[in-house]
Formats: sequence, structure tokens, C-alpha cells
Amino acid sequence: MTILVPYMTTSKNTLFQFDILDKEANARAGLFHTPHGDIPTPVFAPVGTQATVKSITPLQLEEIGASLVLSNTYHLYLRPGSETVDKMGGLHRFMNWHNPILTDSGGFQVFSLSKTRKVSDEGVVFKSHIDGSEHQITPETSIQIQEELGADIIMAFDECAPADNRAYIEIAMHRTHTWARRCQEVKQRNDQALFGIVQGGIFEDLRTKSAEFISSLDFPGNAIGGLSVGESKDDMHQMIKAVNKVLPENKPRYLMGVGSPQDLILAIKEGIDIFDCVLPTRLARHNAALTRDGHKLNLMNAQYAMEDCPIVSDCTCYTCQNFSRAYIRHLIVAKEMLASTLLSIHNIHTLVTLMNNARQAIMAGNFQQFSEEILGDSPS
Repeated sequence: MTILVPYMTTSKNTLFQFDILDKEANARAGLFHTPHGDIPTPVFAPVGTQATVKSITPLQLEEIGASLVLSNTYHLYLRPGSETVDKMGGLHRFMNWHNPILTDSGGFQVFSLSKTRKVSDEGVVFKSHIDGSEHQITPETSIQIQEELGADIIMAFDECAPADNRAYIEIAMHRTHTWARRCQEVKQRNDQALFGIVQGGIFEDLRTKSAEFISSLDFPGNAIGGLSVGESKDDMHQMIKAVNKVLPENKPRYLMGVGSPQDLILAIKEGIDIFDCVLPTRLARHNAALTRDGHKLNLMNAQYAMEDCPIVSDCTCYTCQNFSRAYIRHLIVAKEMLASTLLSIHNIHTLVTLMNNARQAIMAGNFQQFSEEILGDSPS
């Protein structure tokens, strides 16, 4: 049965609407409409930290089938500067990617600079990792930067605290809630969807409280932050379940920074719609190819030197259709740049295709069987 649950913003902005086309248990297949095109969900977004997905051209991303790309507010603020990007016509024109873009708030990167930043209720003062210069990002400046960058989906500024320090996590959670309101108050562009972020570490009561508060602010979409930062897989999945019991059904749910095939499928089963992660390109830079069940092949290994077959026999990506394991290993040994490109194409294609297949399975009513096939052989 097809279920349509349209979302209309309280500002009567019809640019962003989320249609749930079908469901199987908690898993959903949908469409999130944006000014730069529709995003079929569930969806995996490759990460283009500095307005580029490492070693991949926008044309190659389109050929792979990517429909959404993430860029990083912190890095683009420092270099080349959001004002520069704005003057160049915004991120879409600057990086020649004319499909939807999501920018994070800069929060995770700022808070990872634990030795060079100071947090207060006002915002965060930090030192640039590039030249040591001092900067401050507040909820207001984060929104200003993201409005200058011009992404379709932008994120509220949040504090990503260590996962198991309950006392500090509770402080950071309340600060995140205050900052979310401040982000809403200063946002001006109607052609951008601002998502709120749920925090709360690995404590179910805090996650539930945070999800209730963020839901009450009526964002056009909601994200789950502060996971995949060192906690156990069981803790992560339990927090996803707890949060999704609270987040509104008729708005997209975004799990930040998660990208292994097993985690993607488990999260889809709980109702997550959007994912991003550096995993596919990072693995490629370390000579590894990803399979759809989560196994990794280190093509630097000598065993592949004479293997005249594709990385994965039934893979339809450009790499597997045209090159052998032996050739890719040769490129790695010879330190040729093409190795990273070919492996990145394969790895991103693997996750994009996994999402497309999951979506088709939900709409066909056999997602449970599909998920069992993926998870059955997945590494723990």
C-alpha cells in the first residue's frame, strides 16, 4: 500500500516536502523535494568536505547515481571563505554540482579540536587547524555561513559531546537545544531547509528528551548526531531506536556520519532516511574495496597481483566493468592517483546501489528478506 505523508513548513514554503511512498514495518521509501531536485530515500550522501568528493568529479558522481552530496561548513569557512563561495554563485555553481547539497553546521569539526577550542553558551572559540588563527562560531554565524554557501539542507549548530560522560552530555544537550532555537530565529533564506539535531550520548532518557524538544521546534527534517563516535554498535542502534520512536513520522530522519553497509541497513529498519559518511573514499585512499555486505578487500595484498577479474563479479560500477583486481593493485603499488579514483567509484557505487536496492525492496514488500541477505554475511 502506498502512503503519502506530505510535509508543509509552517512558513508555507512549499519548496521542501517529504512524501513517504511506501513502508515495511519501520523502513520507509520516500522522496524529499528540494529546489535542486528530488532526493529518493533512503539515500547515502558522499562527503565532499572541501566542495569536492575526494578524487571524484561531479560527472562521475552523477554517473554513479549519487543524488545528494555533503560539504563541510567549518572547512569552507576557513578556506576559501563562505563570502568567496557566495560571490562565485554559491556551492552548486562553485563546485559544478547541480543536484541537492547538504552542509553540516561545523559543530562536529569544531568540537573535535578539543585542545584548541573554548565552549560557552554564546558559541565556540577555536584555532584554525590551517594557520592557528582564532575564530568564533556561534549559532548565528553558523547559519550565516551556511546561507552564504547556499546548500539545500543546512544544519543547526550543536555540541557533539563525548558519548559516555553523562554530566557533560546533559549540559551539551541543553546547549544544543538553545542553539537550535537561535538558529531558527536568524535563518532568512526560504530556499534552504534547516534540520535540527538530536543529542544525548548513549543515555536513552536524554536521547528521548532531546528528540522531544527538537521535534517540538517543527524543523522540516531532523538529524541524530553524536553517534558513531566511539560507542559500541549495540549502544548506537539502541539510541537510534529510542530517537525514532519520538521523531515525527512525516519528516525525513538523518543519521549523521554512519556509512558501513551493516549499519545502514539496521538504521533503515528503524526508520532512518538519510546518511552520510567519509567511509567509501577513506577506504579507497587506504587501498580497500568495499562489498555490499560490509567486507573490505585490501587490494595492496599480493594475492590480487594475478587476479584477472573485477573487484566484485556482479558489480555494475565503471571500475568493475572495465578493470581487474590485478590492474588496480598495479596502480596502488605504482602509487598512481587513478587507484584512489577507481576504488572511490566502486565504494561509492556500492553504497548508493545498496540504498537503491533497499528502497526497491521496501516498495516491493520484501525488505526483511533483503536485509537478512545483507546482514547474514556482514562482519560484526
